[in-house]
Amino acid sequence: MEHDRNWAGNYKYSASEFHVPESVGQIQELVARSSQIKVLGTRHSFNGIADCTGSLLSLQKLNRVTALDRSRNQVTVEAGIRYGELCGYLHSNGYALHNLASLPHITVAGACATATHGSGDLNGNLATAVRAMEVVKADGELVVFSRDEQDGLLAGAAVGLGGLGVVTKMTLDVIPHFQMSQYVYENLPLAHLKDHFDDIFSSSYSVSLFTDWKQPAFNQAWLKRRPSDPTTVPLESEFFGATRATAHRHPVQGLTSENCSEQLGIPGPWYERLPHFRMDFTPSAGEELQSEYFVARQDAYDALCAIHRLQDRISPLLHVSEVRTIASDHLWMSPCYKQDSVAIHFTWKADWEGVRQVLPILEEHLAPFRTRPHWGKLFTMSPKRLQSLYEKLPDFQQLLLQCDPQGKFRNAFLGTYIMGNGKCE
Repeated sequence: MEHDRNWAGNYKYSASEFHVPESVGQIQELVARSSQIKVLGTRHSFNGIADCTGSLLSLQKLNRVTALDRSRNQVTVEAGIRYGELCGYLHSNGYALHNLASLPHITVAGACATATHGSGDLNGNLATAVRAMEVVKADGELVVFSRDEQDGLLAGAAVGLGGLGVVTKMTLDVIPHFQMSQYVYENLPLAHLKDHFDDIFSSSYSVSLFTDWKQPAFNQAWLKRRPSDPTTVPLESEFFGATRATAHRHPVQGLTSENCSEQLGIPGPWYERLPHFRMDFTPSAGEELQSEYFVARQDAYDALCAIHRLQDRISPLLHVSEVRTIASDHLWMSPCYKQDSVAIHFTWKADWEGVRQVLPILEEHLAPFRTRPHWGKLFTMSPKRLQSLYEKLPDFQQLLLQCDPQGKFRNAFLGTYIMGNGKCE
């Protein structure tokens, strides 16, 4: 089968068929006649959340912008569009998205379905921009979830984990386009977060801290700022003990910065600064594994100290770790549901055996903080533990059953972690 592995190469898909429909009508027909079907985005998940033994469906040919509503500040797109493609269109029309993930290579629908996020104290994850979404249900019929409806079901559908059906269109809130500058500082002591966590992360529109956990410090702090923001305090050569970099940097020590977004405070369009990596280059480290855990903001410093105590176990397996803040939201299956959160990301070396052994230890040390894993990345947390962290899980289960009574869009992952039965429905 074409595209039989994920982006990182660590996961091999099990589907017997692969379809690339060219219209919503073809999608409806495929869904109606299939016994099990899943949508495959840009294959950037690291686990089986998008897999099944039936048919995989790609929306790569449904990647257009279909409407721009200037009166409501909304854009409607087909679900296969990637952020890099959408951003150029929005910018040329004077608009922007409030937030972007580290990579512009991923699809809008796939990112929203897994609560993928960017960074910023005031910025919700990417799904918080969803105003409406059109979905092909299990019977082939179209249904629309909208924030304008009184049923409130969009809050359940926006982070749908691929279980509701095939998302075909999405309407997103947009804002006026803006310029952004990016600065990198080096060697920020971990201890400085104890008393200055809020100062550090509120200093810019978006802040990312990178470390390899070899030392009690962050190798780099990436500060993304809006030059036109009148509340922005000018940056000095030193930032809470860190020193401003005088050349471009890659988050992973020793790698060329060629594929990274522009730094050194040089202003540019929002979509060329918010992601860490450029659309026309291979993102991140390349051959890698990824895990990510979310903790409540008030627990972040203690959680980071708990991780540092594992440095001897973690650092040999690691390319880099990133720490970011995300605003709270009301999306049922979002890890940031009703809590301002801090995401702690791990880009591991391609050593699954070593990572598989360290993840349970890491999760045990983070357990006191009610840590939630990223849905599309690697974790070993028990289904019972994971389910206990989501108070709206029963409502989400009912929404899945409503849209897909027979489990056509469910798979082993959703059966285990959402429906609680350890198998396909």
